[in-house]
Amino acid sequence: MACKADLMVTNAGQLLTLARPAPRRGLAMSDLGIVPHGAVAIAGGRILAAGPENAVRSRYEADDELDAGGRVVMPGFVDPHTHLIYAGDRIDEFELRLRGATYMEIMAAGGGIRSTVRATRAASDDEILSQTRRRLRRMLAHGTTTAEVKTGYGLDPENELRLLRLIRTLDDSQPVRLVPTFLGAHAVPPEFDGRAEAYADLVEGMLPQVRGLAEYCDVFCDEGAFTLAQTERILRRARELGLGLRVHADEFASLGATRLAVELGAASADHLVVTTEDDRALLAASGVGAVLLPGTAFGLGKKSYADGRSWVDAGAIVALATDCNPGTAPSESMPFIIALACRALGLTPAEAIVAATLNAAYCLNRAHEVGSLVAGKSADLLILDAGDYRELAYRFGTNPVGTVMVAGRICETD
Repeated sequence: MACKADLMVTNAGQLLTLARPAPRRGLAMSDLGIVPHGAVAIAGGRILAAGPENAVRSRYEADDELDAGGRVVMPGFVDPHTHLIYAGDRIDEFELRLRGATYMEIMAAGGGIRSTVRATRAASDDEILSQTRRRLRRMLAHGTTTAEVKTGYGLDPENELRLLRLIRTLDDSQPVRLVPTFLGAHAVPPEFDGRAEAYADLVEGMLPQVRGLAEYCDVFCDEGAFTLAQTERILRRARELGLGLRVHADEFASLGATRLAVELGAASADHLVVTTEDDRALLAASGVGAVLLPGTAFGLGKKSYADGRSWVDAGAIVALATDCNPGTAPSESMPFIIALACRALGLTPAEAIVAATLNAAYCLNRAHEVGSLVAGKSADLLILDAGDYRELAYRFGTNPVGTVMVAGRICETD
């Protein structure tokens, strides 16, 4: 006798299970676990079975069925690097860049991150929540069901803790699952001009208050941001307090942050545009994720992207993220990131999908819960407006996601 399910998703032309465990490296990133004519049985918000429709139907029956119409069914996207929570925009700076100003020149003139810090500090909680919810709705509509969210636009104890509390409010009040990261070391605020060491001391002093609100601590280690020594002492203290570690590394200059990420056992090193060959080999041999952010180079109008092909071939745990932020990557669309990664980073469509789902989940310590369609995991899945998974990379500028499901429930995305 068949067991009872709450819902069965049927008639999947291509069911992408990604059934092999995380993390995926090298050739394993080409395996999507494709099941033709597939189905997924769901109960209590979790997957009971995912596989050939005949096999699933022989074991389960459900009162409700959702016909995928021969289209692609796949896991929801996991976005492991975003700066979603802030107020305002930086449209004026975008126009300045078009006229030739560099990112560092804009920062030196008081723009960049500092501009968003001013707007965020001045905004009410309701204003920040309203603006961030709109971004989360767009993110959900484009298929992201789990996302990391960094602070970093408060840059003082009061506002950094306020942003962490607002992330919790958002996590409880909308469908996208949020993973909070403390990024107090995003930039040196204007009140600490010429006193970067003192501000690094302040960030280190915030960490005991952050524990319990943030899951990770991140530091922007680069020219114009934080030195390797400052990064190391902040991250070592965070680790002592039980926080997971992430690091912005090698975006503009290679300062040694990638090696530090490996030494400290960070969850990920992110950006990795100018990483040396030696540091690439070191990271690839470790369990630290390599999170690549092609939307940032695109947003800055740069021709230099991270060498995704070399990262995959080296055997690194490659993940993709939007880096959604107001200055360099104002996009919530993981499908666009997949399309861009195939063109600019040298990934194949299958590799890019693994990087945007299972490997991204690994980088957030969520691979046991999301990132693939296997029994026991949360029923977070997408039905694409496509019959072939490669359309995610082939198409761009439109949204290929038709239906979004989180924990077995279809989400409103209009």
